[in-house]
Amino acid sequence: MNPSTSPASLSLTRRGFLKQTSLAVAGAAAAAQFPFVTTSHAAPDDPIGVALIGCGGRGTGAAGDFLEAAKTLDAANPNAKIVAVADIFPGPAEAARRRFSEVSADTCFVGFDAYQKALAVPGINYVILATPPGFRPIHLRAAIEAGKNVFMEKPVATDGVGIRSVLESGELAKQKGLQIAAGTQRRHQAGYQETIQRLQDGAIGEILGLRAYWNQGAIWHRGDDPNKSEMENQVHNWYHYVWLSGDHICEQHVHNLDVCNWIMNAHPKSAYGQGGRQALGSKTGHIWDHFAVEYEYPDGARLFSQCRQIQDTQGRVSEAVQGTKGTSDPSGTYRVKGGDSWSTSLKLDHSNPYVQEHIDLIRAVRGGKPINEARNVAESTLTAILGRESAYSGQILTWDEVLNAKTSLIPEKLEWGPAPKWEVAIPGIYKPLI
Repeated sequence: MNPSTSPASLSLTRRGFLKQTSLAVAGAAAAAQFPFVTTSHAAPDDPIGVALIGCGGRGTGAAGDFLEAAKTLDAANPNAKIVAVADIFPGPAEAARRRFSEVSADTCFVGFDAYQKALAVPGINYVILATPPGFRPIHLRAAIEAGKNVFMEKPVATDGVGIRSVLESGELAKQKGLQIAAGTQRRHQAGYQETIQRLQDGAIGEILGLRAYWNQGAIWHRGDDPNKSEMENQVHNWYHYVWLSGDHICEQHVHNLDVCNWIMNAHPKSAYGQGGRQALGSKTGHIWDHFAVEYEYPDGARLFSQCRQIQDTQGRVSEAVQGTKGTSDPSGTYRVKGGDSWSTSLKLDHSNPYVQEHIDLIRAVRGGKPINEARNVAESTLTAILGRESAYSGQILTWDEVLNAKTSLIPEKLEWGPAPKWEVAIPGIYKPLI
């Protein structure tokens, strides 16, 4: 699984990433330009300095949501800035530098090691992690070891090895008093919060089954450049490579799976799935374009999960719950047999959950209610990985088998040049990561 170890100017090993505990200090010019506090904790009126790691659409969107959250909390003096940006490619990093005016050429970093340099900029006490998910465990570990509070996009790993690393980093954050929020924004959305609390209080009786859907049209593919290395083309088209994205059951369907785990206050114990690659045959990469997975929870409840990315198909993104007394759309309604829909009388907060998740994290950083969502999002990500590995292999797999897998999908060396190329998974032939 390891790519070539040919020389490159930005070459780092996975093992070196994970062992990294000290960071080079940025120049005095950066310190002079950004005189923010350097501790991880901030008083209610202290400034927050952010390092954005991963400058694609979701990363810059999250940074914009952070700034909007700070203004929502204090329009007159938000006291929050994007201080540094980092990306593996120069184009997105430079675009982010131009978008966020407080970022200078001295705090705009490019390459596989750009995250290390951004974490070392003085004044950083809040980090946004929005690179392809395969890098998330490495970057989270570095941020927590550097004493930073973290907002990390979902999913948070692509294999069991990465999940175990995220769980360890979450525990380390607790020991250090650091805050972690995740991009599973439904957990910060009033409709879901109110409904799920009522479901957990027994509003529709014992929960017997759940359904989860993320069915949509075709996903983007940027094409390959024959003048670029295999590694560069793979990272450029990261969604289509399992080591980077986890496949779309992990990258997007994780939202719905997270809602179901939240409702059950548990994770599945096993999965039995199927799927395939029907519409992506002409594209490079090896992800599938449709999955159907049956999960079983410890109490015997079943979750029936579908996700699809095929053009000109009927879309559906939602969850549904069946209880002994009624049913629910957990985004904001439930119906008891013979009763009316709850949503007719409930007054919901319709604030933007993408902004609300940063409001909640900023409040925690500034001394409010602590927040650590590492375990929740790690378990929801592993739920997706469990379903993927079951479908890929055609086998019923258990939670413990996938969590304790010894094989990592991440290449041993991360550098421009050759990269591992995997075959499309074929059930009955594919050997699951267990």
